[in-house]
Amino acid sequence: MKDSSSVPVQSGSPLWRKRLMCQPAPFQVGLAVVLLTLIVIMSLSTRTFLSTGNILNVLRQSGPTLIVAVAMTLVITSGGIDLSVGSGLAVVGVLAAYALSANWAWWLVVLATLGFGAFVGLINGLLVTLGGLPPFIATLATLSILRGAAQVMTRGYSVPLPPDSPFVELGRGFLFGIPCPIIIAALAFLVGHILFNMTRFGIYVTGIGSNEEAVRRNCVNTGRMKLGIYLFSGLLTAVAGIITSARLASGSSYSGIGFELDVISAVVLGGTNLFGGDGTLLGTFLGTIILAVIGNGLILLQVSPFYEQIIKGTILVLAIILNQGALGRALKQ
Repeated sequence: MKDSSSVPVQSGSPLWRKRLMCQPAPFQVGLAVVLLTLIVIMSLSTRTFLSTGNILNVLRQSGPTLIVAVAMTLVITSGGIDLSVGSGLAVVGVLAAYALSANWAWWLVVLATLGFGAFVGLINGLLVTLGGLPPFIATLATLSILRGAAQVMTRGYSVPLPPDSPFVELGRGFLFGIPCPIIIAALAFLVGHILFNMTRFGIYVTGIGSNEEAVRRNCVNTGRMKLGIYLFSGLLTAVAGIITSARLASGSSYSGIGFELDVISAVVLGGTNLFGGDGTLLGTFLGTIILAVIGNGLILLQVSPFYEQIIKGTILVLAIILNQGALGRALKQ
């Protein structure tokens, strides 16, 4: 067992000083080069890629993924995983659709669905902490429960949102010429950056993923920390669900299928250690945009959408292999 001094839980250590300075790691620089290369290739392959409308479309569509990926970065860095985000997104959309159809005020629907998302995250946290379940099993169970609940509520049909509701503007509207999903995603990223890089909460998140026992010996309630991490994940999942249902103007039990794969791929591709203890939100942002550019480029090139899933799975495998240092340490334990 490592001594507590080996875990950087004090903000004055060199590792944390480097992290708080937000110096880009070589891996993130490499991701930026990959992104620029993809942009050049897509620009040369199709004239419409660099159009303002298409760029805004790429950023708008990647908004929900980035929002949840911010929270997933914290979850994975702490040594956990949250597989329930796709199902949670679907249930939030269905609940919002039914509530708006029942003439609830749009702002009340937003508050209620955010509360529901936080509640789901709290349940996941309790299953992991008090229940002692591995995060993979706990969130796999809630994935199944939430997806089944969405199917029961909708009976397999989409529930339309009232087209004149201000709620729809959260997914389709613009503010100062910028799509609302992009603005909301930017705010979520800013909040995540502050929590992860500028507070003790972020320090303890990384410490728990690196050596939970050492963090506990520093008088930190690691159980309460994990509850906060999963609650944050559930909250941002609800935000993504609100945006998705508003953009599609409907709630469906089929929304978010495979969404957890997109989110985890973006986080791991960005350089966050899948085994915990090291995470980067800058990398998560770059990973999200890279996947969005690839998806958009395939559509513009009229490539069959079936190949997109193959490419995403391949990217996830390659991202894990690139993190072979963490993989090697895990295999030695």
